[in-house]
Amino acid sequence: MLKKLIVVSLLLSVSVFAGTIKIAVAGNVSYAIDNLKKEFNKSYPNTKVQITLGSSGKLTAQIKNGAPYELFMSANMKYPNALYKDKIAITKPLIYAQGSLAYLSIKKQDFQKGMELLKNIKISKIAVANPKTAPYGKATVEAMKNAKVYSDVKKKIVYAESISQTVSYTVTATDIGFVAKSSLYSPKMKEFKKGINWSEVNPKLYTPINQGIVILKNSKNNAEIKAFYDFILGEKAKKIFKDFGYLVL
Repeated sequence: MLKKLIVVSLLLSVSVFAGTIKIAVAGNVSYAIDNLKKEFNKSYPNTKVQITLGSSGKLTAQIKNGAPYELFMSANMKYPNALYKDKIAITKPLIYAQGSLAYLSIKKQDFQKGMELLKNIKISKIAVANPKTAPYGKATVEAMKNAKVYSDVKKKIVYAESISQTVSYTVTATDIGFVAKSSLYSPKMKEFKKGINWSEVNPKLYTPINQGIVILKNSKNNAEIKAFYDFILGEKAKKIFKDFGYLVL
């Protein structure tokens, strides 16, 4: 009888963690998300993690319009806080990582000039994420304004929908771009060298990019969502975020 109970218990535990969880993820996390999924699946191999990437603003709009996401990893705290206020998020927003900005160019640049570099006549197009929907884009414009170069270079700006799309623009269509530092730790970006092709933007020029996570009401007390949520806030995920250039508080 005891053996039967143990077998039944094991079967129930497997069935509880054998579904698909739907996660909305800010574009800047796209470079780390595969590593995060792999690490999570070491503990929960039967859970399929379905990821939708986009700008935080657009994902929030989708969530408010009934998109079936169960957990949201935003690029800032503004959107999770709004969802929590509207009772669409059922957990208080917490910071899972702190992002940072970097300049990137496929050509060699003199990054010692800082933001003044953008005024160079050889730079005619600058890729920036849409500041209305992408927190990294908002931080970029803030940095430009604080460096007193925005009015001089705003006509050069080419806006992308998300910070991940900004990387694509930067390596294919513009002279320089403002990207999430995390993107530069992707294996695909190894050809670009620090100090030659990219450099960090002075963090004093923009408000710290605190990235927030919330569980959404669609989760319906889903144990797998809670497990993924706890994982993202845990030590194993923190190590991965650090490896991708994030600060972990």
